[in-house]
Amino acid sequence: MRTSEWDVNPQRRKFLIAGLAATAAGACFGRAPQIESMDSFILREMKKANIPGLAAGFAENGVARWVRGYGFADVQTRRPVSTDTMFHIASLTKIVTATMVMRLVEQQRIRLDDPVAPHLDFALANPSHADVPITFRHLLMHVSSISDEEYYKHDSRQSGTDATQPIGDFLKSFLLPGQQYCTSRACFSSESPGTTWSYSNLGYALLGYLASRIGGEDMREQTRKQIFAPLRMRHTSWTIRDTPEALRATPYDMVDGKLQPVPSVGFPDWSVGMLRSSVADFTQFVAACANGGSAAGHRILDETTQRQMLEMHTPKGLPDWLTGQGLGWMAAKLDGITRPEHWGGDPGVFTAVYMNPEKRSAAVVFTNASVTPESKAVIKNIASRLLGSTKPGSG
Repeated sequence: MRTSEWDVNPQRRKFLIAGLAATAAGACFGRAPQIESMDSFILREMKKANIPGLAAGFAENGVARWVRGYGFADVQTRRPVSTDTMFHIASLTKIVTATMVMRLVEQQRIRLDDPVAPHLDFALANPSHADVPITFRHLLMHVSSISDEEYYKHDSRQSGTDATQPIGDFLKSFLLPGQQYCTSRACFSSESPGTTWSYSNLGYALLGYLASRIGGEDMREQTRKQIFAPLRMRHTSWTIRDTPEALRATPYDMVDGKLQPVPSVGFPDWSVGMLRSSVADFTQFVAACANGGSAAGHRILDETTQRQMLEMHTPKGLPDWLTGQGLGWMAAKLDGITRPEHWGGDPGVFTAVYMNPEKRSAAVVFTNASVTPESKAVIKNIASRLLGSTKPGSG
């Protein structure tokens, strides 16, 4: 059983508390006493879960209304989290990937129910259901029948640096029969495509590869030009190389009751979870998602398309912690109310986004610590406070 660092190391506890109190920083709106109250709430929540650094944001009606940084981006050097600190956001990347795919739908390059195989340079079919094509909709909704069973057996991440294996080669090693990892039917489930929910990182890797081939250039470059630049997302990067050291949030894990830094990781399936972004940037992105596809005077999706992404379905196999699956976005209960959401996690990383489409609002929370039961509760508490009747900065 791991013991809390707050208990085993009183000197470090005093250091962290002092640092947390001193480093709540960022852009905000409202009266100072209200902001101080929100700051105090978040700092108390961070203490509960031993979170070294956290950034939070709130968007409404297409505007990032409030963004703040708390604690340390790097504990050893006492470098504080700012609103420009770039966190590894892990699977929140999938929302961006899904948005780019939907832009290709709007551009009439593809249709959601088109088979994806004709767009690939290798054969793709579930061997148990070779006559049922896998479609873009299937991939976006995690019902493609592409299984992560083999994927989780083989760690393709590179420690401290970007992966060098091309995403296409990576995919072929898992999905092309006879290749390195596709030696059995473990890369596909026994279920027919389109019928059963099963979270698929390989499916989102495939979407990134498809978007690159269909869009005529690397999907990462497409997102830079068509999403990040219009929304003025200047501190968002697909690579470790392009993430300035001075802005990096150091990832931490709790080992034997002590915070231990863990190396940043790069992996070839970048469209699954490789993005690094600041809370100021990503709050701007989710501002558009919550506001019918428009923020900062720029439209990244038509309102109809954005609404379509948030239409929730309940396929067979959907886990009980979800209430629905949309196109990229999922839905779950927050304070008993169903909200579109997505979480992200990796060693030293835990992130989340929740949305209230009726009020065109969204909440973003980034942390630089591995997920724990305590941090799950903290993320929910902060998101609830941000989206609830008690607005950011209120009592």
